[in-house]
Amino acid sequence: GPCYCDQACARTLDCCHDYAQACPVIPCVVSQWSAWSGCAEPCKTTYRVRTRHIIQEPRNGGEACPGLEERAGCVEYWTWQGTECQQSLIPALITTAGFGKARKKRASGDGNERAGYCVEFQLVAITPGCLHSHHSYTRWMHYLREGHTVCVECQHPALHSPSQHCYGDGTGSQKNQLLHWQAVGNHRCKGTWRRVRQLDTCSCPSVHSFLFI
Repeated sequence: GPCYCDQACARTLDCCHDYAQACPVIPCVVSQWSAWSGCAEPCKTTYRVRTRHIIQEPRNGGEACPGLEERAGCVEYWTWQGTECQQSLIPALITTAGFGKARKKRASGDGNERAGYCVEFQLVAITPGCLHSHHSYTRWMHYLREGHTVCVECQHPALHSPSQHCYGDGTGSQKNQLLHWQAVGNHRCKGTWRRVRQLDTCSCPSVHSFLFI
C-alpha cells in the first residue's frame, strides 16, 4: 500500500522505508533562561519571571517544546522610587526554627554571631493550604493554629543592618493591627497575625517556633 513521510506516520505505522533517513526526527531546541526579572510589585509577596525562546521548532515527530516561562515567589522591600516599604505592609516570611541550629553553627564558626531577638504574635487567620502540604520539609506548617501565640526569632542573616531588625517583624505597627505572614516552601500557606511583644532576650521554645527569613 501507499507509504508516507509525515509526522503522523510513526503513529499510524505507514511510514516509507527510508523515513528515518529522509525525514529525521528534529527535536525542539530552546535558548538558555534569561535573568530573573524584578518583583512584579513592591512591598508585597508577589512573583518574578524568567523566559526563554524557541531556537528550533520540532519536526517529524520531534519532542515538543518545554515551557518558555517560569515564575518564582519574591518580596521587594523597596519601592520603585527607592524608598523603603512601610514595615506594616511587608509580609513576614517564616520557616521552622529547626533551621536555626544550622544558622547559629555557621555564624559561630566564622566568629560573626550577632545577637538577635524574638517577637510573639497571635495567629488570627490561616489559609487551608497550610494543612495540604505533605512534603517532609513543610510538616511544621501543620502546627499553625488560629488563636495560638507563636514565637518567631530574628537571627543573622535575616537581621538586616543598619536597621537591626527582620523584615516583617511588625516594627512601627499600631496596636492590634493585622499583619501578614507567608510560610516559606508553600505559597498557599499564609495568613494574618497581631504583634504581642518583642523579647530582646530571646527565649523561644525549642519546638513549634519559627524564624524570620
